[in-house]
This record gives sequence, structure tokens and C-alpha cells, in this order.
Amino acid sequence: MKVVGIVAALAAEARVLGPTIGKRGALASLVDGSLLAVSGIGCAAATLAAQALVDAGATALTSWGMAGGLDPALRAGTILIPTEVICERGIQFSTASYWREGLSAAVAARRPLASGRLLTSTHAIGAIADKASAFRATGAVAVDMESFAIAEIAAAHRLPFIAVRVIVDTAADALPRAIMAASRTGHLQLRRLMAAMALAPADLLALIRLARRYQAAGRSLRVVARSGLLSALAFPDVA
Repeated sequence: MKVVGIVAALAAEARVLGPTIGKRGALASLVDGSLLAVSGIGCAAATLAAQALVDAGATALTSWGMAGGLDPALRAGTILIPTEVICERGIQFSTASYWREGLSAAVAARRPLASGRLLTSTHAIGAIADKASAFRATGAVAVDMESFAIAEIAAAHRLPFIAVRVIVDTAADALPRAIMAASRTGHLQLRRLMAAMALAPADLLALIRLARRYQAAGRSLRVVARSGLLSALAFPDVA
């Protein structure tokens, strides 16, 4: 049986995939037969989630969610289906070309689309200067904190892998300190966000701007989810 396993760091990212119809422990089943794991932020959490999906029968893996822009040409809401994911040590994994190309062709007419390298960082890259430095050093067009770990598990089990990430903060957006503080534990916690806001009220305008970016990113994620093709194109012999 061929099953796509999807890892999303946050419940809000996973929610756009549609309703779940069952549970397998910490994993959820989607209507199309995919398995979903909400991992929390970071590579350690993503590794555990990806391995749990493989143990539960997943035969292909997807990294799903949002990312920060490093390439100044990418605006909020751009769908990134990367050709490869890399880590800060320079190790890289390619995504499955047939899967990537099929999905890209299906969504390109509906939302802005990009490809290229996706960097997975061990820490959030929030400063504009740091984003520019990462862009120059790696050639990656965007950054997240989970995809490399998921790709590594896929490679270890010789499974197809793809990443679908949508740009939230652009290369010209500095992440508010409140967001950085609230996400350090691996989950974006409202209580920590409010506490950080109290210490940095000047970040309010940046948070409002980021909220608008987030709405644009959410609309783009829904476009991919509602295409119904994320799982349908995973296995070429059954597409």
C-alpha cells in the first residue's frame, strides 16, 4: 500500500489540508489516505515525526508549511516547491523531480510559484542582514527549520520526498522579537507571545504586517491542498 506521510510543524499549517478522519496514536489520517504528523518546530521534532510516519506505513514523505524568504524576489504568499533542501553544513537532498514538477504545473496558474534551494536552519533567521548573509552563503531562496530532517529520514528509507513551503516573511521583513521569543520552545505559544509583546511594544506594527503576510501564505497553502494532487502525484505508477 502506498501512503504519503506529511509533516507540518504547526497545527495551523496542517489545518488547511482538510479534516482528519481518524487517528493512529499521534498521527492523523486525511480523507485522501495520507497520514499527517504535527511535529512542533525544529529538526529534532521533525525527525521524530517523519520516522513515526514511516513506522506507520508511509511510503513517501512531504514537508508542509511556511518558510521565510531569503531571495528578495520572493513575496509573501509565493509557493515554494524546492529542487533540493540543504542544511547549514552544506549537505543536500534533492526532491523527487516527477512529484515536484507535476505539482508545480498544477498550481502555477493559480498562485506565484518558485523553485530553488530551501535551507533548513537550526535557529530562526529573523534579522534582515542575517537573511541576506544566508542567501549569499548558501544560494537558498528560503529558510525553514524542519525540511532537511524530513528529507534525511526519506533518504534513509529510500522514499520519495518533496517539500511544499509558502513564504510568510520576506527577505525585507525582520521577524519581531516577540515571535522569536514565543517560538523558542518548539511551539508558537500565545502566552509567551503576549509576554514578549509587553517587553517590546514597538514590535506591534511588525506583528500586524506579519499577520497580513500570514494570511497571504495561508491562502496559497489552501490552493495546493485543494488541488487534491499532493498525494495523487506522489507515485507515478498510480497518478
